[in-house]
Amino acid sequence: MNTSFQKTTASDEWGTPWEIVHALGEFDLDPCASNANHKAPNFYTKDDNGLRLEWHGRVWCNPPYSQPSLYDFCEKMAEHGNGILLIFARTGNKVWQEIIFPKATAVLFLRKRIQFIDNEGNRGGSAGCDSALVAFGKENVEALERCGIEGKLVVLK
Repeated sequence: MNTSFQKTTASDEWGTPWEIVHALGEFDLDPCASNANHKAPNFYTKDDNGLRLEWHGRVWCNPPYSQPSLYDFCEKMAEHGNGILLIFARTGNKVWQEIIFPKATAVLFLRKRIQFIDNEGNRGGSAGCDSALVAFGKENVEALERCGIEGKLVVLK
């Protein structure tokens, strides 16, 4: 298994490839963005701290994967209830057990590993773990159903 993606990067900021976001439709807010890599017209950077600011509309969230940020952003997405979250598909961890399974509406487990984008716009190698798109709200389940991204959709509610 290639784990070099996770262990060699000094950054916690890895952008989502545009083809994933385009397949899911338009979003109103990206609370985990950078100036160089945001997926919605309204976005918060690390300096803004999206955890402390109000979320509005349909949210795209590719959170920092380190703790406690990952847990906190996932929890805020569940509270907001309208958006799609991209996270590693490590279903036995605390985020999945305490937030995703009890609070999400559906999950699309991706068939292929993502090649994330760094802040310079370079595509990295495949991530060291499988990923999932987690929907909160009916509109977002429908987006997963029609997106055409390969994987297995599991409706939770």
